Amino acid sequence: MKKILLSVILLTIMLLPIFSNLVFTESPLPIGVTNFDTGDIAWMLVATALVLLMTPGLAFFYGGLVGKKNVISTMFQSFIAMVIVTVLWIVVGYGLCYGPSIQGFIGNPLSHLFFQGIDSNTTISLAPSIPLVLFAMYQAKFAIITPALITGSFAERIRFWPYILFIVLFILFIYAPIAHTVWHPDGFFHKMGVLDFAGGTVVHMSAGWAALAGAIFLGRRKIQTVNPAQVPYVLLGTGLLWVGWFGFNAGSAMGANGIAAQALGVTAASAAAGGMAWMFLDKIRGYEITAVETCLGVLVGLIAATPAAGYVSIYHAVSIGCIASIVSYIVVSEFPKGIIDDALDVFACHGVAGITGMLLTGVFATKAVNPSLIDQEGLLYNGTTLFTNQLIAVGCISVFAFVGSYLLFIIVNLVSKLRVSEELEQSGLDSEQIGGVI
Repeated sequence: MKKILLSVILLTIMLLPIFSNLVFTESPLPIGVTNFDTGDIAWMLVATALVLLMTPGLAFFYGGLVGKKNVISTMFQSFIAMVIVTVLWIVVGYGLCYGPSIQGFIGNPLSHLFFQGIDSNTTISLAPSIPLVLFAMYQAKFAIITPALITGSFAERIRFWPYILFIVLFILFIYAPIAHTVWHPDGFFHKMGVLDFAGGTVVHMSAGWAALAGAIFLGRRKIQTVNPAQVPYVLLGTGLLWVGWFGFNAGSAMGANGIAAQALGVTAASAAAGGMAWMFLDKIRGYEITAVETCLGVLVGLIAATPAAGYVSIYHAVSIGCIASIVSYIVVSEFPKGIIDDALDVFACHGVAGITGMLLTGVFATKAVNPSLIDQEGLLYNGTTLFTNQLIAVGCISVFAFVGSYLLFIIVNLVSKLRVSEELEQSGLDSEQIGGVI
């Protein structure tokens, strides 16, 4: 039965685009006026590649942290997201996120089904100087890495095919509504005035809360990894993530401009401050400084900078990195590992740092950095509305992402059991699921 269903899905994906012109008698109208800037196009092409690089970077980062019997399977979970989410994005994902708004909460999926109307001759108001197809493919990379981030929480104990089903449902029912409400011009939170420059809510909070839901639902591992299998992988992955993050944050300016340069500076400063703060905290507590722990601090600094990158000063970015590192460090240290086995601290890093970055955006955002803010400045500049809006968005999205993801885990488990057998968990997932042992 499973083989028949998969064959039908594959056949539909193959044939529907061929007949799309017959199925859809009217293509979506071109968006905006084409007035392209070659410099902006060149930068966004590079930024798109940089963001895609983050997913292999994440694969190395996670693969290095797990036990030696689960390295390949863990890395492959990130790589397969590039395959599945890209196709899903073309079929329906882009329309759900950026199609005509339905009451401010979701886009019309039929508006751009199979990339109808997405080409190199049209544009969109969010990125008027680049082709719409470039904007759409840039945003696809954000959708790819988000479910990949979640995998660190249930590492070493999830079956492959149910995982595939989960990431499909997650993109459709969790990622797309959050992206639409926060980033679409007619989205509910966007119209409220919530600021999320590059994905503090859309990527990191959604992944963090989904990770917590997954860790709770799947339960503890039988054997919890004590020592990372490949510390060099962790260092390599962190380096790739840091480089890719410049495309992630600076690329979200949608052009080669001053805001992109500011976002790049904020990203670098916050990442370095986060790594430094984590090292100092370890030393203060009497621990030795290690490569893995320092990498966690850098990662937290990068995450916290994401929502703030185009709105805050460089010197405030140092504060953001330090504060986020301290908060996440406390959560990592005190998180109830004996009860909730978030294997690679996804919630403590991505979820908590995403929340911290969103709230600190409401503190430090200023029109001196980004003139488009006008009266929408942070608490430090005597503005209270922005911080209140950030707080409301954080609360609402946290509840939605956690509850929605937990329900998805329940649904997927009813269709196909999520957790591997105890025997396979003890022997490692690499040999059985992937066909190779490292």
